[in-house]
Amino acid sequence: MNKKISLFIASVITLVTILVFSCGTGLSAPTDDKNNAARAQTVSFVAVGDNLFHDSVLRSSYNEETKEYDFFPIYTEIKKIVSKADLAFINQETVMAGERFGYSGYPAFNSPQSLALAHADTGFDIINIANNHTMDKGASGIISTLDFLDTIPQFTVIGARKEGKSARIITRNNISLGFLSYTYGLNGNVLPKDNPNLVSLIDKDKIKEEIEELRPLCDFLIVSMHWGEEYKLEPGKDQTDMAHFLAEENVDLIIGHHPHVLQRADKLHRPDGKETYVFYSLGNFVSHQRERERIIGGMMFLTFVKSAKGETSIEDFGMIPLITHYNQSFNNTKIYPLYEYTEELLAEHGLKNFGAGLSMDFFYGVTKRLHAKIIMHNPFEKDK
Repeated sequence: MNKKISLFIASVITLVTILVFSCGTGLSAPTDDKNNAARAQTVSFVAVGDNLFHDSVLRSSYNEETKEYDFFPIYTEIKKIVSKADLAFINQETVMAGERFGYSGYPAFNSPQSLALAHADTGFDIINIANNHTMDKGASGIISTLDFLDTIPQFTVIGARKEGKSARIITRNNISLGFLSYTYGLNGNVLPKDNPNLVSLIDKDKIKEEIEELRPLCDFLIVSMHWGEEYKLEPGKDQTDMAHFLAEENVDLIIGHHPHVLQRADKLHRPDGKETYVFYSLGNFVSHQRERERIIGGMMFLTFVKSAKGETSIEDFGMIPLITHYNQSFNNTKIYPLYEYTEELLAEHGLKNFGAGLSMDFFYGVTKRLHAKIIMHNPFEKDK
């Protein structure tokens, strides 16, 4: 017999013998747990609360020389966090319908569309526009806003749509994330009869139906909720009841906003044995509201993880406290992480004129009632 053929037959016999022995005895080839762990996929995620542009924010952002609004400086101090996240969410509280609708602050907001360009530059990907101000400029104002947001490829818009279904699915790093968004109301405005799905309203039957359709299609299910009572430091029964309802539907994460102040975080048990993570309110992100509880907001931070075996989990769940800074002329609005805010900046804050009792101790005191891990560094800096 040819020598090469003899060697090949001997190799095959040896391999078969090893396989039979392994199967028959329950043995298997050794695995490298470190390599398996390395094959796990992750998505870093940040979320912020109400981006609420009052008249004074608009006025102070207008450049008389260029005759244009410049919102980019507002976000420079948090861009180094947001831009590093795989996905970043913002609740855009005001429509951006365009100049023909008239720029305005409270009570019927309309911000310049250049604001969306600042969002894109900062690194936001998911723009929520389901809130009580969505209809401030009518259905045509929403359509105009959506038309402009459609021109920015990195954006996924949730909470409103010109047509079609509410759910959105984003895939990053081989992890699929499903998003739904709802608001408690529209400040008395009514959705058009020919497009009742234009904005998603809180309706348990509808929510249950949409979750049941979306849940099998994604690794993680995230629900944005514009809910609760303004300025209340604790979530109301309507919020906690709805959060438990969403947990019963095996929602992974609830992003809460509307109260304009920070409310606590929770982890709720689910029927599938996992937990639903919830921040009842992330407070204000940008605003010129003039009370001290309304200038400290939060940036939710977490990591979505999918193991090599397809098992999913949430890790690193916490919050980076944020301070909305503006001077005593209500100019130079800028968002700072609390860990970079200083006594010198605090001394210049516009609320000092209102006897608001601002202090660094106050800010740190707020963080102690949130039942959450407080992150006092940039989580994307490896030396931290």
